[in-house]
Amino acid sequence: MKYASTAFISGLVFGLGLILSGMTDPAKVIGFLDLAGDFNPALALVMAGAIPVAAIAFRIAARRSTTLLDGALHLPDARKIDRRLLIGALTFGAGWGVAGYCPGPALASLMTGGGDALLFVAAMVGGMLLFELIESVRKARRAP
Repeated sequence: MKYASTAFISGLVFGLGLILSGMTDPAKVIGFLDLAGDFNPALALVMAGAIPVAAIAFRIAARRSTTLLDGALHLPDARKIDRRLLIGALTFGAGWGVAGYCPGPALASLMTGGGDALLFVAAMVGGMLLFELIESVRKARRAP
């Protein structure tokens, strides 16, 4: 139960931070990506504040073998930039630019009643399911 309450509180703080910083407003995000038009640097300032905090947290976590609640600690270990990563990053960026949402802000926007957020989340889940289907087919073809 302690994991569920900690996850809930962490998610709540994250979601509130996204809402308070305006990152759940697709117009603000699209304004940040519109370098040739009505550029809005607000997202860059949010990122500039978040990156050092995350860097410090990852450095501290890298020295630990368990989480603060003594659960298993799973940090990413992949360091290779490959075709799959580039395609995924391009797909993510294109979706972000078209919709003005990325996954976290879209989920937070669901709580504020955004219909466009619901459509985005449905498409995101559909994309995840499609990826899992493609991966299962790829694995089945490789299996002896």
